[in-house]
This record gives sequence, structure tokens and C-alpha cells, in this order.
Amino acid sequence: MTNRLLLAAIAAVLAPAASAQSIGVSIVNFDNNFQTLLRNGMAEHAEALGIDIQIEDAQNDMARQLDQVQNFIAQGVDAIVVTLVDSAAGPAVSQAAEAAGVPLVFVNLEPSNLAELPANQAYVGSNEVESGTLGAFEACRLLRAAGKGNGASGYLLMGDLAHQAAVQRTRDVHEVVGLSMCSFLTITDEQVGGWSREGGQNLMTNWLSSGDVPDVVFANNDEMAIGAIQAMKAAGVPMEDVIVVGVDATADALTAMAAGELDVTVFQNAMAQGAGGLDAALALARGETVNSPVYVPFELVTPANMADYVGAN
Repeated sequence: MTNRLLLAAIAAVLAPAASAQSIGVSIVNFDNNFQTLLRNGMAEHAEALGIDIQIEDAQNDMARQLDQVQNFIAQGVDAIVVTLVDSAAGPAVSQAAEAAGVPLVFVNLEPSNLAELPANQAYVGSNEVESGTLGAFEACRLLRAAGKGNGASGYLLMGDLAHQAAVQRTRDVHEVVGLSMCSFLTITDEQVGGWSREGGQNLMTNWLSSGDVPDVVFANNDEMAIGAIQAMKAAGVPMEDVIVVGVDATADALTAMAAGELDVTVFQNAMAQGAGGLDAALALARGETVNSPVYVPFELVTPANMADYVGAN
């Protein structure tokens, strides 16, 4: 589904209307690639709706993020949108907003109290069960097609395990590998790469120093996948011999895919998540009900359909 159609579908569910309302937004980290896409999507949607939006950088600091939420409350914003630094910070942020009677929407990262959110709070994001599962299934298919169905090994690059997304995407891969269709695949090692390109590159460089070249590399996001690719290229590993899987379908990831280096990614619609978060916040501010969680579907991206996603993230 294109961005335009998906945004229209979300808008139809949430029925937003332009107003002079003000929204306070706390973003995990302005330097994070996907969070930047979310931030830009929110800013563009706010401009289109004609609402006031104040976006703050939490700089990966839970205490700073809670302070930002409390400052928004003191400023009298109509609603608050948060992309959490840590899933475990959800209850504190939720309680602060609830005590002040200010509507709150979590975007992208699920709060640990998702099932207990008050009526004037909601979550807008994507179901992480889909993300790692889609990529892992495709990797198994590609490995079988490459004649490696009798035995293959791989590495797993994890994001920040304080993030529900990293935990679930990692679990997804293990669950798929545990199925009979993928039981030929062994995960040799898995380490935290912190979502970063540098983290992915450093981990893969260390793994390759043992002389073990993987058949497949799973990464919780595209940035770590690209870092792993850079390390393998530097070591002279033929990229056609390794299946590399990421998540997000960022512009850089699609460039790597076009170059024959990244084999699989999964589109996470930053524009739809960001805009959907604002729409939900506006709906709650008007006293309307939002059926939470609001899920934006993940979509498998391969060289066969990558042209459909150029410019989407």
C-alpha cells in the first residue's frame, strides 16, 4: 500500500480535522535515522493540518524525556506525542500525562504498559511480530534457492534490548529458524549493535576475524545491516555469497539493495506512523475514542519490488 493510500486509510479511521491545537512531541534522538524520518513526517503533517507542533530531542535520556513531557503539560499543550527512549519508561510518562488530564500518544516503540493505557492515551506503530518474521521467512527461502538447505549458519545483529522492537525482532528470527522449513539454519552468534551502522560494522569485523564467513546476516534494522555489509566488503567477502536482511527500507538500504549488497528489508512506514500519531493525538484532544493500538503494516521489500519504495522513507 502506498504512503498516500495508507495515510488516507488512517485519516478515515481517526477522522482528524485541522485546528489551532498545539502538540508537544518528544523524540528519542534526533541523530537516529528512523526517528528523523518520523520527526520529519510529523512536522510535514502538522504543517498540512495547520497545527502548532513543538518537537524536542530526548537524546536517549529517559529522565530528560520525562522532563520534556512535564514541560509540555506546564505549557498547556492540547496533547503529547512520544517516541519512547525505553519501553520501560512508558508507565511514568503515561502516569504524568494522565494525572494532568492531557491526551498522550506513544508512537513507534510500544510502552510496557500498552495493555493498561487510559482511555485518553493510545499507541500508533507497527506490529513487530511482522517485521522480523517477514525478513526471516524470505531469508530461508533464498538460502534454500541457493542450495544451502542442508546446512547454513548466520549472525544476528540486535538493536538496543531496552527497546521492545529489538526484543521482538530478535524473537521473530529465532521462531522462524525453529520451524521445520528453516531448521537447517544455525545462528552462530548474536550481539547488540545499538541500531547503528558503526555498531554493525564493528561486530561483523570481529566475527570475520575468526575466519567464519556467514551464509546469512540478520539485522534488527537497516543501519546495522549496512554496517555489516561494509565490514564484509572491506574483508573481501563476495556479497553474492551472503544473504543480508534488514528492517526499515530506508533510502540508504534501497541503494545497497540496488547494488546487490542488501537482499531483504522490511518497510516500516515512518510517514504513516508519524502522521497517524498526530491524528490520534488530535482525536483524543477532541474527546474522541481511538481504538488502540493503531497498527501500520510492515511490508516485505526485495529487489523485485524495491522500486515501489524508493522515496517512501
